[in-house]
Amino acid sequence: MDDVGQTAARTPRTACVFGASGGIGRALCEALAAAGCERIYTGSRRGEGPEGAAFHPFAFDLTDENTIAAAAQAMRDDLPEWVIVATGVLTLADGTGPERTYKRLDPATMAQVFALNTIGPALIAKHMLPLMPRSERFVFAALSARVGSISDNRLGGWHSYRASKAALNMLLRNFALEMARTHPLGVVAGLHPGTVDSALSQPFQSGLAQGQLTAPEAAAANLLGVLSGLTPAQSGRVFDFRGDEVPA
Repeated sequence: MDDVGQTAARTPRTACVFGASGGIGRALCEALAAAGCERIYTGSRRGEGPEGAAFHPFAFDLTDENTIAAAAQAMRDDLPEWVIVATGVLTLADGTGPERTYKRLDPATMAQVFALNTIGPALIAKHMLPLMPRSERFVFAALSARVGSISDNRLGGWHSYRASKAALNMLLRNFALEMARTHPLGVVAGLHPGTVDSALSQPFQSGLAQGQLTAPEAAAANLLGVLSGLTPAQSGRVFDFRGDEVPA
């Protein structure tokens, strides 16, 4: 399990999940609450999410920076210690799925995928990272994917999705280096949750081997365990649900 887990696990008092209405996002919110997190900001496009005293819903749109800025501003009175971006798209709303060959590349489709998988999370970082404490541990994490690894790519295909996640991983590395200069205790990381039983993976589940599909609740527990153990020295890297580093 790499060197993750060398610090004592600790549940944050406050947290924020962008993408709280999705399968993994909702499970992350509920797992945080079950672990004792007192205030959880739950962001979704319609302001939906889990219900309960610990949850504080807000609406945002990944393609509208003003909504992200407004959400960050609304958290200033009680800032989240952990920020998790649990958003992402593999199949677009119109049913367009990942390209299996370069012959199917379409600029409009690529732009949509990058807007949701790369630019949106980057804008969240733009507005949330300035709120993080300089002298205390914080976590900023975004869901990535193993297929975003360049050195581990042996099959090709899924061009826009792979490229958007690779670009996200690079941005997370950039943010980590920049934040380390002024926030030495902070952690910025990418997370590969595995293949989770969610709307994102549903069209591609039929060919999976037995036991390869993970329930959202199990995935959330795995990811929170990884985040609890990450150290500042590991900031800027991508880790899978076991805590192993995903190669760049």
